[in-house]
Amino acid sequence: MPVDVDALVDRRRLRRKVTFWRVATFVVIAGALIAGLAYVSGTTGKRSAHIARIPIEGVILEDRKTLKMIERIGKADAVKGVLVSINSPGGSTTGGEAIYQALRELAEKKPVVAEIRTVGTSAGYMIALASDHIVARYNTITGSIGVLFQFGNAQKLLETVGVQMEAVKSAPLKAEPDFYSETTPQVRAMLQSLVTDSYEWFVGLVAERRELAPTKAKELADGRILTGHRAMEEKLVDAIGGEDVAISWLETEKGVAKDLPVVTWTTNSNLEELPFSSRVSREFGKGIGSALLNPIIDAKGLIPRGLTLDGLVSVWQASDAADK
Repeated sequence: MPVDVDALVDRRRLRRKVTFWRVATFVVIAGALIAGLAYVSGTTGKRSAHIARIPIEGVILEDRKTLKMIERIGKADAVKGVLVSINSPGGSTTGGEAIYQALRELAEKKPVVAEIRTVGTSAGYMIALASDHIVARYNTITGSIGVLFQFGNAQKLLETVGVQMEAVKSAPLKAEPDFYSETTPQVRAMLQSLVTDSYEWFVGLVAERRELAPTKAKELADGRILTGHRAMEEKLVDAIGGEDVAISWLETEKGVAKDLPVVTWTTNSNLEELPFSSRVSREFGKGIGSALLNPIIDAKGLIPRGLTLDGLVSVWQASDAADK
């Protein structure tokens, strides 16, 4: 079969053109990415002066990532103030305790203010106590100071289906309460002692942090929930408002510079905490191969994603409310 020399030459020229435009497209995308990262790094990035927002949302559990993030905020020179933004019904008592302690340590280095949004009850309110100033909306749901230990009992169900559970124990209180037998007075006394011990600790925090008499703190710690307005009257919060009021307090009372950007810190990615050059080289390297092969579709790989109950619980539970 004769070889068409002209066709081969044309094909090679076409390939060179396609390669040129692929490289050119990649260079344009890379340039835009670098410019965008430079802009973000210079304005709202974590490396420039800002107020760090720490979101506390949903059910509170022991979370090592959150504790590590709070530790990093304490070491970040660019963080001039901290806003703890709370929207949580509570959760694990130990989870709330861990975050409370981490925020108290942070407050020794940075001014910390708490903003309770829709709900901040039980362990959510416990975390708010770690701040130097608490702000809530007029109709925010807060309070529910207390401790809860819940367990189920399926004894009657097991009897209905003909199942009998047995156990051999080293002592009567071992592995109690179980789910298949009636709770004895001794077990209830043990659990009550556990709850009371934790409750007294919680009430002590309220009295200390809100400068209340122990009797007044205990009066408010009967499990009641309050609106933000009523909580302020009872000295459980300091002011009514939202994030702007909290930031204003940082500026007027703690000397934080005005008009600093508020940057949300999360546990999802540490990309923004890397030096700018490291971020560029990291994302550039991740996307260079795929972008050369298909620059229109795969160059999106160059863009970081950040840019595009066990134990005792301190949680408020509304009746017939869905689990959070």
